[in-house]
Amino acid sequence: MGPKRVHIRFLLLFICLVVLFFLNVCIGSVSIPFDQVVHILAGKEGERASWAPIILSTRLPQTITAILAGAGLAVGGLQMQTLFRNPLAGPSILGISSGAGLGVAIVLLFVGNIWGVALSGIGVLGHMTVIVAALLGAMVVLFIILLLSKSLKDNTMLLIVGIMVGYAASAIVGILKFYSRKEDVHAYVIWGLGSFSNVSWEHLTVFIPVILFGLVLSFLLIKPLNVFILGENYAANLGINIQRARFFILICTGLLTAVITAFCGPIAFLGLAVPHITKGIFRTSDQKKLMPAVILTGATLALFCNLIARMPGFDGALPINAVTSIIGAPIVISVIMRRRKLVGFNA
Repeated sequence: MGPKRVHIRFLLLFICLVVLFFLNVCIGSVSIPFDQVVHILAGKEGERASWAPIILSTRLPQTITAILAGAGLAVGGLQMQTLFRNPLAGPSILGISSGAGLGVAIVLLFVGNIWGVALSGIGVLGHMTVIVAALLGAMVVLFIILLLSKSLKDNTMLLIVGIMVGYAASAIVGILKFYSRKEDVHAYVIWGLGSFSNVSWEHLTVFIPVILFGLVLSFLLIKPLNVFILGENYAANLGINIQRARFFILICTGLLTAVITAFCGPIAFLGLAVPHITKGIFRTSDQKKLMPAVILTGATLALFCNLIARMPGFDGALPINAVTSIIGAPIVISVIMRRRKLVGFNA
């Protein structure tokens, strides 16, 4: 694909991102005219006093969260699919999301049983406790994976270990659910459905810097990722330190996945589907083009899913995972079918 076509595709993606940004800020259960939205975003007063809090305190942080979460998950998915050379690998493949889920389960289910207090019902303090628990659970699993990566030189073995850690965490969550109260299980299920609306401006002061750090780190890993496409033996022959490169790729993906899961819950399919959508648009495997492209595509798709979830007419908002799964599942199925045809052709 020529440079001109690549630039046009980047421009179109950016335009889509800007349009969806304003649609997410404008559209909701309360109808606010576009000109009033622009006035309020510019720091001016709207025609109604109630409009400014809706836009500035609810819709704008939710929109920013969707952009960063979509970009971070897309980058994590691209890195995992490249590192493991597996088109069905995603940012949660190493069990980090399951670790976050275990942390939340311990707080919501175990603590609720021991103390007889439902953290889901004590407001901001309970919400912050859930975020911290999810982050700690995810970081513990990430630490385990990083520790094992030093002794496991085979990426396939590391992938299997990550999946097994995820299964173990899910099994413990299942046991906690079995012995927990109905109200606590309900709160855990709601958290597991995912949402971009739980991140306030106070949370964004932590969320934004960490996600931006992960995205910057991903650009520094473009060279080893490009080499990993050709295989580890080829990378070693080019002088790439395989262990160190893999370590930093795991840190980057793990950090992004852990923070996004902690603040937004486990978001399904974005990290898995976006790299395939991006490769289909740009027709390349060059990480120099794919990395910025998946960031734009991930942010755009996350905004699109968030817009559908909040469309007027729905009672409240749909779970974000319901929307991402409806969009992402057909893409994953198409990838499997396409690979099956290729295998059959090569045979």
